[in-house]
Amino acid sequence: MDGGAICPDQFGGESADGLGSLLALLDGPDGAPRAGLDLPCRSGDADKWFAEAPSELEQAKALCEQCPIRAECLEGALRRAEPWGVWGGEIFERGVVIPRKRPRGRPSKADLARDRAYAAAVSA
Repeated sequence: MDGGAICPDQFGGESADGLGSLLALLDGPDGAPRAGLDLPCRSGDADKWFAEAPSELEQAKALCEQCPIRAECLEGALRRAEPWGVWGGEIFERGVVIPRKRPRGRPSKADLARDRAYAAAVSA
């Protein structure tokens, strides 16, 4: 596994919450990625999935679009309440999915209203 790939240790090890089944989808018996699975988070720059810059997080979300285990990744991240990063094509912050990460600084009123509307739609 290359140095930039997300590895099981970054997931906090195996647990009873289904992480083992997600890792079983990813890894073959020797722990190497299964042949034929093209997982963007397993190749290239893993920092992109945990970046501070909103533009990098949007790039990571776009890379997740065609991932063969996107749904399983998102389901596992929701179950584990991942504290941050891009999981299953969604941005997590403080354990919940957010529509997008705002840049540093004071948010505009339009941004706040849009975020409230998104939160209401997701929780409904």
